[in-house]
Amino acid sequence: MTERTFTDSAAVRERVPLLIGLVGPSGSGKTKSALRLAGGIQRVVGGEVYGVDTEARRMLHYADAHKFRHIPFEAPFDPLSYLAAAEYCAKKGAKTIIFDSASHMHEGVGGTLEAFEAECERLVALWKTTRDKAQMAAWKKPKGDLRRFLNTILQMPINTIWCFRAKEKIKVIPGKPPEPLGFMPIAGDEMIYEMTVNCLLYPNSGGIPSWHPDDRGEKAIIKLPEQFKSVFADSKPLDEDIGAQLAQWAAGDSADKPKKKEQDKAIDNPEPVKTSAPNGSLSGSDVDALVSSMDVDTLPALGTAFRVAVKKAKDAGDRAAYSRFVKVKNDMEAAIRSQMPAPEEGWD
Repeated sequence: MTERTFTDSAAVRERVPLLIGLVGPSGSGKTKSALRLAGGIQRVVGGEVYGVDTEARRMLHYADAHKFRHIPFEAPFDPLSYLAAAEYCAKKGAKTIIFDSASHMHEGVGGTLEAFEAECERLVALWKTTRDKAQMAAWKKPKGDLRRFLNTILQMPINTIWCFRAKEKIKVIPGKPPEPLGFMPIAGDEMIYEMTVNCLLYPNSGGIPSWHPDDRGEKAIIKLPEQFKSVFADSKPLDEDIGAQLAQWAAGDSADKPKKKEQDKAIDNPEPVKTSAPNGSLSGSDVDALVSSMDVDTLPALGTAFRVAVKKAKDAGDRAAYSRFVKVKNDMEAAIRSQMPAPEEGWD
């Protein structure tokens, strides 16, 4: 057996794509909510928002209020066709994609359930056997296509929003009254599992997600990781501000603390000031202006302003100004980090 080698490094939360699920019946506000969230994500990541529309062009109802690229998507709705649509958007430079609806992949024409039925019939005829004996094997191809779709999507550096239709379902228990499960997504379990966050929208909810349902089935499909609880603390419609906060979290520590190039190392380990003039100094107004330039909201901006200030102090040989800039930088860095979302302590 070939000996394997491993390396380790300090754990740093990296940039990840968002997969946002919106589950709800007709009239729950899925499409409008998806477009609002996408608008907020766009504020952070830029790029175009693409809408993959399986709903007979209904996304266009919102074209006056929201700017996005529209992609009409007709049958067949198999996973590999969804993958082709996603890859098309990626080639066009999409940063955010809305799939409205993702449920067609499960129960639409050519979707996973229909593909299973077709494969089951094929195997029954090929093997000259019963349906019961063919069913297990008949799932292999449709589930394989779905897994290929998901594995590829998960590797794309693109944020995606998935609108899932929902139906009220019950669980039949022999000898007992049926147990209501509530509104359940029309989708395979694999799809729901992969969501970063999964929101439940009731009929006529106005886009306000429900995080504390009574029915057991609804409780099972909601996904609200610890790091997002503050984002959804207020009972309000899904909007651009929520989308932006989710995107800022997804940008990871790397967005605020990029890997250092040689010229960036001065932020954490500035070189001692080498004075060319023993009594050199910056004017008071110059120092104040450079200090004011470090009053920013992000670590990258702070790093840029700090490097400029440090260079000015070095060039002037002003040790006092240099020391003040270091203190201001440290104070501002602590203040910015205190406002950043805490990383999740566990992963379900």
